[in-house]
Amino acid sequence: MSLKQQIESDIKKAMLARQKDELKALRAVKSMILLAETEKGSSGELTEDAENKMLMKAVKQRRDSAQIYKEQGREDLCAVEMEEVAVIEKYLPKQLSLEEVAEVVKGVIAQLGASGPQDMGKVMGAATKALAGQSDGKTISGIVRQLLTQ
Repeated sequence: MSLKQQIESDIKKAMLARQKDELKALRAVKSMILLAETEKGSSGELTEDAENKMLMKAVKQRRDSAQIYKEQGREDLCAVEMEEVAVIEKYLPKQLSLEEVAEVVKGVIAQLGASGPQDMGKVMGAATKALAGQSDGKTISGIVRQLLTQ
């Protein structure tokens, strides 16, 4: 079952169960899928990689919003954003732990023969591709920087 079909099915379930918060998040994801499918130059179908990138973007947007709300003392709005993050994360591949990400990054560094911070761009490009959908860019960047400065 494609992501779009899964989302549509879950929207129906959420409507029947009257789960407003989950429904809001699912509708937002469906909207993103429809926009991506009808984008100029799009083939009409999304690849799994494109779906994962889109979901990661949605999670990042909500986490950033939650952080802003928290800084401004709006815990109520922060909680809503974090609930949406939890709903969207159900459709992403399992996220790797910091240790697992570090192991993959070490392998990429060894493969590329990177020796210092000047190689960060090369390592980030390869590591981001290797960890697509399994970790966010901020985490990968922090680990790459840490390993290259040792």
